[in-house]
Amino acid sequence: MEWLNYHHLFYFWTAAREGSMTKAAQKMHVTPATLSIQIRELEKAAGCQLLKKSGRGIALTDMGETVYRYASDIFALGEELKGAVRGHPAGTPLLLRVGVKDAMPKLLAYKFLQKGLGSDQPIRVVCREGEVDHLVSELAVHRLDVVLSDTPLDPSMKFRVYSHLLEESTVTIVGTPKLANRYRKNFPHCLDQAPFILPTVDTVLRRSLDQWFSESSIKPIIRGEFEDAAMLKIAGESGMGIFGIPTMILSEVCNRYGVRAIGETPIIERYYALSVERKIEHPAVLMITH
Repeated sequence: MEWLNYHHLFYFWTAAREGSMTKAAQKMHVTPATLSIQIRELEKAAGCQLLKKSGRGIALTDMGETVYRYASDIFALGEELKGAVRGHPAGTPLLLRVGVKDAMPKLLAYKFLQKGLGSDQPIRVVCREGEVDHLVSELAVHRLDVVLSDTPLDPSMKFRVYSHLLEESTVTIVGTPKLANRYRKNFPHCLDQAPFILPTVDTVLRRSLDQWFSESSIKPIIRGEFEDAAMLKIAGESGMGIFGIPTMILSEVCNRYGVRAIGETPIIERYYALSVERKIEHPAVLMITH
């Protein structure tokens, strides 16, 4: 290709991200036929097929994977260029766009976020929550400045994103004062047959708790499973069961929900800031990671 048509490349990149010609066409406000023609022009210029049918959607060919990675970097740099050209007018708040993984405890996420708000410079925060793969795709094109997560980036995700370890914390089991008094003695063996409320099985904390239960010969009575961490704490406040939280937010949870510590487990939870920069430049993100 002597000259790359960036319009064609952007059509291809959007279709690959959406996994559907129809969805991509809707997002770009064109017809699917128009979108297909533009992508075929790119494939013609490249001399190879980039997309293939996959069920009701589309998938990348091997060469399409390579082109998609380059396209992601190209458009990320484009966003960076626009920001540099526009500059940052004096006196206006610095924009901090944060993504928070949906399974991340919100009290903990805000604890990290507060570090970024400690600057003398005024900061305006835009905070979004969602699944980590969607947040990372937004991060890759500079729609987010940082993503807070309870896991590092999965190596299988094809994005140039770096994982910065923020903090490590043990997990403490807590419950209402009545439950805490009942299950505090002879910890952790007293937890066998105790009523528990747990995160859903697709979370890091749930997997860690299940492993610890098995290693400690504890068979909990599961009274509930919650995808939303805030809902789980509300259920715990009502006395539905005891539950585990990161020890580093123990005082905040106890004060807010009226629960008490039962015992600290050896489970280690790790929390990360995901960024597209190996060396972070955004001043608020720099404060969060430090």
